[in-house]
This record gives sequence, structure tokens and C-alpha cells, in this order.
Amino acid sequence: MGADAGCGEETDMQEDMRDRIKVAVDAMGGDHAPREIVKGAVDAVCERKDIQVFLTGQQDAVERELKKYTYPTDQITVFHAEEVIETAEPPVLAIRKKKKSSIVTGLTMVKQKEADAFVSAGSSGAILVGGQVIVGRIKGVERPPLAPLIPTERGVSLLIDCGANVDARPSHLVQFAKMGSIYMEYVAGVKRPKVAIVNIGAEEEKGNALVKETFPLLKECRDINFTGSIEAREIPRGAADVIVCEAFTGNVILKLYEGLSSTLLGVVKKGLMSSLRSKLGAVLIKPALKKTMKSFDASVYGGAPLLGLQGLVVKTHGSSKAVEVKNAIIQCVTFKEQKINEKIKQNLIDGDNKEE
Repeated sequence: MGADAGCGEETDMQEDMRDRIKVAVDAMGGDHAPREIVKGAVDAVCERKDIQVFLTGQQDAVERELKKYTYPTDQITVFHAEEVIETAEPPVLAIRKKKKSSIVTGLTMVKQKEADAFVSAGSSGAILVGGQVIVGRIKGVERPPLAPLIPTERGVSLLIDCGANVDARPSHLVQFAKMGSIYMEYVAGVKRPKVAIVNIGAEEEKGNALVKETFPLLKECRDINFTGSIEAREIPRGAADVIVCEAFTGNVILKLYEGLSSTLLGVVKKGLMSSLRSKLGAVLIKPALKKTMKSFDASVYGGAPLLGLQGLVVKTHGSSKAVEVKNAIIQCVTFKEQKINEKIKQNLIDGDNKEE
């Protein structure tokens, strides 16, 4: 009787594992690995029962961190990967030579359908190269873009591209707009997301050659809600839901965003602590200020997905703490449940048919 009960429990556990979203996580990537990465994974499985995490990295180091926590052990598995790709390494060479690295191991799991997604705070170049070479692009996708959610006055906007394609063509930006619209509608829950292209003015005739060539193509797209150009100052106000640009511009916007946010926070804190009167005032405004600052905390929104691949690959900030890692893992659940890749495939097929 005891044996039968045990078999029943085992069957239930196997069914639970099949139903879970499987996320491979690079335990060795980032400035605070493996400590913060492991903590983020533990926090994710403690919060959600529908997640199975595969930590890829040096087994001894990862298991040493896991021993610090109490968590559902059936939801986390460690896959040994003895090599680590450092940020300074040439990405193409690193992906080719370090086959036993935590990044290559995780990406291979996605390629072989052993995992639904891969999350890493490691080398951006290696993740971008590995994503395309190992996981592979969806048929019809010309260039996969890196697309983080950035906080705005009205909520969040998707910045696409922010690091993958510096030398983009007009057709690439059109695909970015389509993929970004799908992501914002089904992951962020924004109906008919407003799409805008980054420009130096609102007029259609303004901009460099790339923007001028892309603008009319976006106007002709019937499956996106294109609203025209957006200037950089309008981005924090939430004037558009999908912000389209090539990676050079996108990366400058993202880094300025991050730098200005941290600088302003530092200046505000310094001002509040400058005198006894300001300290007393700080006590009164602390709850409201904390709430406001939290809404502009990018870590709440997880990582940046590399859209247009056969499987989901998410890049988190190199300095990611546990909260960002946790949110990036949970973000993968929504992506998978909403079948974002399938919707991207269908959109591109339908778009090609319309053009024909």
C-alpha cells in the first residue's frame, strides 16, 4: 500500500514537472554570480510552483549557495558547466571554443527543447552570438533585436533595439516594430500599443537616412499602430509603447536612462540629508518617495528578451541582483504561456503573404 502511494506521488511529481515552464539560468554570469543568481532562482521557485529552474555552472560553487536556502528542491536542478565566458572575451571565439561554459550549456538546452528559456547576466556579446548560432532565428526574422522594458510616467515602454544590431536596415526596423507590438500586447497587456521611431524631430522629413527610409514603411504597416516620430525627451513621459531604433541609438538611450536615474536618486538623497530640517522632511515624504522610485526601478521588469529566436533568450543587466533575476525568470512564464514566438512566426508569415 505504501509502495502504491509512493508511485502515485512520483507520477504526480512527474506530471507537475511536465506542466512547469523550464528555465535554464546561467549561474556564473554577472558581477554578483553565483550568489545573487542562485538567490534569484530560489526566490522565483518559492513564489511560483509552475517554474522548473536549471542552474548551469560550476556545480560545487552553485550547490554551496543553494545550501543557504530552504526551497522546493524538486524545482531546481544544477547542471555542471566547468567553463565561464568572461565579459572581455571575443564572443564568437568564446562560443566556439568554450563548449562546456554555462552560457553554451544553457543555450544548448533551449535548442534541444530541454528548456523553454535561457536567462543570463553574463557576456552580452556571447549571448547575442550564441542566441543566433546555437538557438537559431525564426524563419523570416532578419535580425533578432534586444528589447528591454523601460519605466515611464505612464508605466513601461519597450525599447527595441538596444544592443544587438548597430548597422540595421529599414526592413529590420519594420520587423522590430512588429515583434515589439506583439510583445507589448501579450506580455505587457497593452492593447493596440503605440509604435514610434526615434528621431530628432516630429516632422516626417527629419532624421538620418535610415529613419527617412523606414518612416514610410512603418506608415504602410497595417498590423501595427504607428504614431510617427518620437524625440528622446518624450520617451520618459510614455508617449509611445514601442520605441523603434537601431542598437547604437537604443543603447545610448538606455545607458543615459540608467545613469540619469541613479544620479538623480543620489542627488535627492544628498539633498534630503543636508540639514536637520530636510531630514525631518525626508521622514514625512519617505513612503511616497519610495513608492514613486519603485515605479521607476527597471529591475522590477526583469531582463531584455532577444526576440525572433526559435527559443526564448533573456539578457539581464550585468550588475543584476536577485530581484531582477527572479523577475526575469517569471517573465519567461508569461512569454511561454502567451506563445509569443508562435505569434511572431504567424505575423511574419501573414505579412509576407500580404506583400505577395
